[in-house]
Amino acid sequence: QVELVESGGGLVQAGDSLRLSCTDFGGTFSNRVMGWFRQAAKKEREFVAAINYVGGSSDYADSVRGRFTISRDNDKSTVYLQMNNLERKDTAVYYCAARQAYDWGLDRDSKEWHYWGQGTQVTVSS
Repeated sequence: QVELVESGGGLVQAGDSLRLSCTDFGGTFSNRVMGWFRQAAKKEREFVAAINYVGGSSDYADSVRGRFTISRDNDKSTVYLQMNNLERKDTAVYYCAARQAYDWGLDRDSKEWHYWGQGTQVTVSS
């Protein structure tokens, strides 16, 4: 069973940084591709970043590439999203996601992700 719990959201000013964390309390973390998605008000959920089993490969949405960094610590069953130089357009609820165990792809389609956290709000003010 997968149980994803996010933390680290909050209210910040443009240009600030935040680090989101997501811990899997259900086990088998090291066998899963992990990712982050976000959903702004009145918009569809969108891909942000994904990372493979051991952190050797990652993918980013063009809108966050160079500002956000995804990483993972398999010993702690935790995936992180370091967000630097935040912009107002980054305001959204951020969701941690996991694929099925042993699925390989860093897929940008939310339908390919099977487990979701409850979400954490990130608000960036100008």
